[in-house]
Amino acid sequence: MKRFLCLLLCVLAVAACKTHQTADAITEADEQFMRESIRLSVESVAHGGGPFGAVIVKDGEIIAARANSVTIDNDPTAHAEINAIREACRKLGTFDLDDCVIYTSCEPCPMCLGAIYWAGIDRIYYANTRKDAEDIDFADNFIYEELSKPISKRDIPFIQLLRDEAQAAFKAWTEKDDRREY
Repeated sequence: MKRFLCLLLCVLAVAACKTHQTADAITEADEQFMRESIRLSVESVAHGGGPFGAVIVKDGEIIAARANSVTIDNDPTAHAEINAIREACRKLGTFDLDDCVIYTSCEPCPMCLGAIYWAGIDRIYYANTRKDAEDIDFADNFIYEELSKPISKRDIPFIQLLRDEAQAAFKAWTEKDDRREY
C-alpha cells in the first residue's frame, strides 16, 4: 500500500509538472503579451482607471485586451480580467475560454480568479503579486479570509430566505432537456 501511494504521488507530481509552465519555458511571446497588459495598466492610471490590465490570448493572438474601469464605469466588477473575459466571450461567441491564456498585470483578486476558473482559461500569467497590490492599498486578503470563515462568522450577514420557493428554478433546470451545461 505504501509503495502504491508513493507511485501515485510520483505520477501526480509528473502530471502537475506537465500542466504548469515553468519560468524556463516562458517565451518572448509570453513576455510581449505581459508587456501589453502592463502597458494597459499604466495607460489606465493616466485615464482615471485603476492600475490593472489584462490580455487574453488564443492560438498566439490577442483576443481581448482591457484595463480596470471600476472608477470610470462606477462598476465594482469592472476589473481588468473581468472586462477582458467579457470581451473575449463576446468576440468568440462563447462562455468557454478553455483554449485561452490570460496575462494580467497583477495576481487576480478572488472575484477575478473565480471568473477565470468559470471561463475555463487554461493558464494565468501575472506580474505584480497580491502583496504588491496590498502595498498600494488594494487589499484582497480580507476576502480570502472571509471565504474561509463559516457563513455565520462572516462580516456581512448571510440570511437564507425562501429556499423552498427558490428550488423551483433548480427543479426546472434539471428537468430541461435542452439545457446548455456549463
